[in-house]
Amino acid sequence: MSWPETVKIVEVGARDGLQNESTEVPVAIKIELIERLAAAGLPAVEAGAFVSPKRVPQMAGSTAVFQGLRQRHGTAYPALVPNMKGFEAAIEAGVTDIAVFVSASEGFSQHNIGCSRSESLERLHDVAQVATSQNIRMRGYVSCIAGCPYDGAVAPDEVAAMADALVAMGCYEISLGDTIGVGTAGQIRSVIKRVATDIPREKIAMHFHDTYGQGVANVLASLEEGIAVFDSSVAGLGGCPFAPGASGNVATEDVVYLLRGLGIKTGIDLMAVAKTGDWISRHLGRPNAARAGKALLAAKQEDDLHGG
Repeated sequence: MSWPETVKIVEVGARDGLQNESTEVPVAIKIELIERLAAAGLPAVEAGAFVSPKRVPQMAGSTAVFQGLRQRHGTAYPALVPNMKGFEAAIEAGVTDIAVFVSASEGFSQHNIGCSRSESLERLHDVAQVATSQNIRMRGYVSCIAGCPYDGAVAPDEVAAMADALVAMGCYEISLGDTIGVGTAGQIRSVIKRVATDIPREKIAMHFHDTYGQGVANVLASLEEGIAVFDSSVAGLGGCPFAPGASGNVATEDVVYLLRGLGIKTGIDLMAVAKTGDWISRHLGRPNAARAGKALLAAKQEDDLHGG
């Protein structure tokens, strides 16, 4: 089996991870989390979202985060924007890399952003035009690629249609998200094969949630399909405020551990990420959902104890 030689990880813990936390996370903690992840070698760290604070209260401080962040050369700090208003706020805060999102399912689109899939694409049209004219890089997310909490099963054709529309709009990469974590390896391969009939695999990224414990297996299946970009979240933070029962994203530590075992280069310091996962989990008062992270830290503690 030939894997990609290198894989890029897009760290989404500080946005997709924190947006689902019930307790408010101070701006200083968000900044420290982002800076620690960038220092650990993550090439892209999603740093915020310029969305309605009424709908996603955790992202209310995104302007302050971007203004306080010490950005590392060579690290990307994308921000999610839902519409023109969000785009303008992001640019004002100094954002140079944006992400836009649509749903592969009609029900999720209606519940999540209060409009149909075709309307969601129309809303992004102006954003895409201005971003292109200002040389702002734009990444696209397609959510609910394997199933929807409202519509049930989602056909690969529906996923491909939304991915195609985002590429036509100017997105350099499309992240296909299993928002409620129901997908299994065979299903994920089918989705990738269908989307890849229109879009080159180099432009496809995968974004898995671990609700049914399938996140790492789905990463492996995607690697076998030639995918070399994955979204993941430190300590498995996350969920989705609009997808009842969805647990966190697949943990960055678990994905990097898998990749390291396959001999795939990421440029990431796994122990530094594990320590960051432990730190943010303690701060949030929640269990660390990264199995590899916990195991590595426990092994290190044992070594330290015995002078190893």
